[in-house]
Amino acid sequence: MKITWYKVKKGDTTAKIAFYHGVGIEALMNENRNIPAYYSYLEPGTFLRIPTNIGYDLSEKDYGCLYEYGWRELETDRLKMHSMIHSEKIGASVAGKPIWLFRTGSGKKKIFFSAAWHGNEWLNTWLLMKFLKEWQKNRIQKKRWFGIDLEELCREITLYIVPLVNPDGAALVQEGIHGVQHSQEEILKINEGFKDFRHWSANASGVDLNHQWPAEWKEEAASSPEHPFPRHFGGYTPLSEPESKAIYELSMKEKFSHVIALHSQGEEIYWGYAHQEPAESKELANRLAKVSSYRAVQTADSKAGYKDWFIKEFKRPGFTVETGVGQNPLPMEASMRMWITCLPLLLESCTFPDFS
Repeated sequence: MKITWYKVKKGDTTAKIAFYHGVGIEALMNENRNIPAYYSYLEPGTFLRIPTNIGYDLSEKDYGCLYEYGWRELETDRLKMHSMIHSEKIGASVAGKPIWLFRTGSGKKKIFFSAAWHGNEWLNTWLLMKFLKEWQKNRIQKKRWFGIDLEELCREITLYIVPLVNPDGAALVQEGIHGVQHSQEEILKINEGFKDFRHWSANASGVDLNHQWPAEWKEEAASSPEHPFPRHFGGYTPLSEPESKAIYELSMKEKFSHVIALHSQGEEIYWGYAHQEPAESKELANRLAKVSSYRAVQTADSKAGYKDWFIKEFKRPGFTVETGVGQNPLPMEASMRMWITCLPLLLESCTFPDFS
């Protein structure tokens, strides 16, 4: 077995390096005993020993998501998209990372999917980008998808997708403090000096982007942290964060027929808010539950979320969909189950009535 040397660059993780060099993670770790077996982040500029001629074959079709999917991977995939899927920058994160919107279709019914409001839920970014790539492939090949004629559907709907609302939070979870070049001392202080960010759900200011919304924000804030924190701190005022403002401005401009915000804990579908949702919301949630095997639940024990605000503001259907089960961040092997269960849910939602 031959050995080559590799210099770690920004954004690298053990899973990414193993994938791009065609080796297993265990083989990579065995050659680099200086990397702790316990979860660790790689220091840019250090060198790793890479075993070669192993012939380790990795396929997304066989294993699902194979490495951490963040803003760099999204940018690479964005540039490969067919012209049928338009992308535009709608804002930037606290640390200056782009927030990308993807749009496809030409119909008057506008639908919005979003994901990775919380940094440790980045697997849903992979899920929505895979959805877009499969959508594109099926349209090019003129294939029906779960019995749906996508060309006909695209004449009825315009689909808007923001796969990564919180790029800074995802980068912290995946890369540690190296993932942001902004207020590193303050971020470490919020994290009590610990360099493990797997539990981090906030943005780079320590604000939970799904607790930022003017839908009983004060009531939610009363039972949440009062200062920047890795999770649940809703900010000092609603919509204080650039990421939240970007989604707010998009929503006010487009006035979607309905929205789905993906999270990843519980395999549940929350469809209500303070009894202000349309009468049809329960039936629609049950349709989503039937095709996904998730459980439809009227409300969660929280307020000030994006879905809550959307229902309050527009009196139209809004859904928080929890795609996974377990502790966040979910392991990459959970991606197959997430894809298999959530794909029919997303497609089913595209057939909902127009509430605009």
